[in-house]
Formats: sequence, C-alpha cells, structure tokens
Amino acid sequence: MKQFDNLYITTPIYYVNDKPHIGHAYTSLLCDVTARFMKLAGKSVKFTTGTDEHGQKIEKAAKAKGIQPKEFTDRVSTSFRELAKFMNFQYDDFIRTTEERHEKAVTALWNRLEERGQIYLDSYSGWYVVRDEAFYQESELIDGKAPTGAEVEWVKEESYFFRLSNWQDKLLELYTNQPNFVFPESRKNEVISFVKSGLTDLSISRTSFSWGIKVPGNDKHVIYVWIDALTNYVTSIGFPNAEDKEYKQFWINNDSFNVHVIGKDILRFHAVYWPAILLAADLPLPKQVAVHGWWLNEGEKISKSFGNAIDPIGLATEFGVDQLRYFLLREASFGQDGNFSKKNMVSCINSELANNIGNLVQRTVSFLHKQCSGVVPIVDKNLLKNEESLPDCNAIIDQVMNHLTKYEFNYIILLIINISSEANAYIDKSAPWTLSKTDKERMNLVIYKLLEYIRIIGILLQPIVPKSAEMILNQLQIPKEKRDLKSLCSACLSSGIILPKPTPVFLRFDAEIVDL
Repeated sequence: MKQFDNLYITTPIYYVNDKPHIGHAYTSLLCDVTARFMKLAGKSVKFTTGTDEHGQKIEKAAKAKGIQPKEFTDRVSTSFRELAKFMNFQYDDFIRTTEERHEKAVTALWNRLEERGQIYLDSYSGWYVVRDEAFYQESELIDGKAPTGAEVEWVKEESYFFRLSNWQDKLLELYTNQPNFVFPESRKNEVISFVKSGLTDLSISRTSFSWGIKVPGNDKHVIYVWIDALTNYVTSIGFPNAEDKEYKQFWINNDSFNVHVIGKDILRFHAVYWPAILLAADLPLPKQVAVHGWWLNEGEKISKSFGNAIDPIGLATEFGVDQLRYFLLREASFGQDGNFSKKNMVSCINSELANNIGNLVQRTVSFLHKQCSGVVPIVDKNLLKNEESLPDCNAIIDQVMNHLTKYEFNYIILLIINISSEANAYIDKSAPWTLSKTDKERMNLVIYKLLEYIRIIGILLQPIVPKSAEMILNQLQIPKEKRDLKSLCSACLSSGIILPKPTPVFLRFDAEIVDL
C-alpha cells in the first residue's frame, strides 16, 4: 500500500433493514484509521461508505411499518450517517443506492455486460433466503436451513443471469497473479476452494418484488443486489464517465491502491462475483479485498435472537468515542474474530491510555510548570543525538507503514505504547526532580526529551484517537502544519514557548462502579 500515491478505500454499503451495530462501526473504523494514516503520509485519499437500500427485505420492512420504501430507507440511512459523525469517521463520500447517479452507473454496467454477451434471460429455481438475499445449493443446507441459520424457501421465477461460469479460470489466474487480492491468506484459500469447486451462472434480476432499479428494456425485472449494490464502488468515483477526474485517479491509475474492506460474511460476493463482473465488463479491478472477522460478545456470537447486540453509540457515550476506537483496534487482530468484553475494555483504557500515555503527559507538563513556569527549556539539541537520543522516527514511520499494509492496527498501537513506556521508564531513571537540585542543565534536557516523546506519540495517535491526540498536540502548541508523519522526523518542539497547564487527556474508570 505504501508504494502508491493514491488510496481509494471503501466500506461495504450497509443494508438498511436495521440500526447500526458494532460490526458496522468496526468496518468503518478500519477504513477511517487507514485513510487518516495515509493522509498523514502525504497520500491522496478517498474514503467512501454508504447504504444499500433496495431489495425484498426493505420492501417488506417498509410495508410492515405502513410507509413507502423510500421513506423507510431515508430514516435508516440517516442512522448510519449519525453513527459515522458520532464515531468521528471522516469519509469523503456517502453513497446511497437510491441516488440518481447510482442508477445511471448500474444501468451503464448492465448495458456493458449485455453488449458483451454476458447476460441472458432464463428461469431460476432454488433455495432462497430473504434475510441473506441469497440462493443456496441443496448441498449447502444444514438441517434444512441456510448455513447462516436462516429459513429457506423454494423459489422459481424468470431471471436474467450473468455468465459467471465463464470466468472461473480467469478468477483463479487473478488470485495467482495478485496473491494479495484477497487478504488475509486464509480467506484467499477459502475463495480459491470455492471457485475450484465450480461456478454456476448467477441470477441477477428479480420479478418477485419491485423495489429496485429496473432492468433496461424490461421493467418487469428489478436488477438484483450483485449488480446493484456492488456497483457503488465505481459510482462514488464517477463511473460511467471514463474521463471523470476521480475515476481516472483512483480506479484506472496504476499509481492507485483501491481496496474494499469487508466482513467475512460477504467474502464471496466481493472476491468472486464482483471481480468476475468487472472482468466481463472489461473494466479495471480493485487491488484488494481485505476481510476482517466478526465481533463476539463475551465469547458468544452476536445475534438478534440472543439479544446480545452491541450498540456502539451507547458504548462510546459511556466510555468515550476515542476510548472505543482504541479498544476495538487494540483487541482484534485483523482477519480474526474479536471478543468484546466491558471488563477488558475498562482494563485496556486504564492501563494503556490513562496510566501510561495520560500519566506521561500529565506528569511531564506538570513538572514543566513546577520547575520552568511552563516554558519549554532551551537545550543543546546535539546532546539529544548522543546518550539522550530519541526513538528513530524514520524507523517508526517504516514500521507503521509496513503494519498498515497488513491492517495490523494492534501492532501500531503496541509500537506507540512501547514508546510511551520507554518515556515513563526514562523519567524514573533520570529522576528530574533530583536533577532540579543538582544539575539544572541536565534537568532541562530530560524535560525537553520527554516533551519530544509526547510530540511523537501525539502525532502517531491522531488516526486512532483523533480528539485525544489533538488535545495532546495542542497541549504542546504544535502548529497544525507540523502534525504529519514527515514532521515526525523534521520538526522539533519550539524552545521558549509557554505551554498551557495540563488537563487530563484520558480518565480512569472505576471497574467496581462500571456496569460490567
């Protein structure tokens, strides 16, 4: 990822049949943090998200509430925007499949496929699940139900089909030639196994409901989700206008890295159907499909029927937005399932944010005010290169960018925590309170070095805990233009300036009074 100048990163568009949950927040968070880091690295970035608003489930849900589907989707789509705003996700575009621009893009893609002989009309029969918006083979059923546990029904109707079976060899070739097209490796192996088992043509229209984009020239049919929803990724960058600036920059340009970040439950649709559709339409492919795991609640799978859904807004209200962002990134390794636990969250906030980073900022700036009246001391910076040397910022940047290519946010956090722990250990070892009586010049050097530690930590924390990092950098009076990764190495703290008195950045939580 780091070798590209342009990054286009997307969440799936979220289905608006219910309010947002922790999984939605997590996917968007992964994209937001990646986008923020790449912006700090000086890259051009476009981050998109949105809502998937067509289909039988929406039509049924709206009817049950006695309202029109558009009114229903307007309401629920707003809740996803509100989640993004509340969680401080800085997306560049929010795409809705009910928008006119999207209908134009879907229609254009359909026409490209039809012109190339990749679509034909036939009839379909099979086991269908309304909840999953998917058909399943008889062999996939478990005790008469879908693999997801949902009820199935036998459906037979006229349908347009996409010639998916034609693209089996090309897909396998893609996975070989682009070994990171599906990441991580375990998910790629899953996809390869599925494709090798044999692909059948894909039903891409419906006649059993009307809420959707009509098939060009046959409005009895509605274009189904595999064409409709997936097309959002190119709608957001200007397709079908091949001359659109963003389409050329973020999709066609070889110097662009475009990645779809998704949950493992929609792997097949993004790693098999979507690239096959693009190949058939003679359009460029994304560079990667990055697949994360699910969140468990105290070790149990989250399910409506279990009543154990996790509300991200409720959690962020109780503990803080930055605290929730930090914990979700810290707790889960990308690609694996994460286990949510309030007890673990409180422990993480207290030990790493409050006791480690927060304590470092508080004790350093407090000592500065006590001994130097809040004035950043003037020191001989050449001394910092000797036994007083700071962390190697160039090496830190290389490590951060390397971890980003594998979405190893927990390792980036560990890197930051290690820097903070090193600084806290340096305070204890140097004992500036003793130096204040015996060696003022060295005391000043120790203080300056600690402030530099904090500056480095503050810059690195920006994508992870944006508001808290801003508090830290404001505390040090770091100019806005000196908060990028380039400045990590080149910009030192200004001597002689007066810093404001410290205010706590991360508060501790009393585990005994938190409702665990």
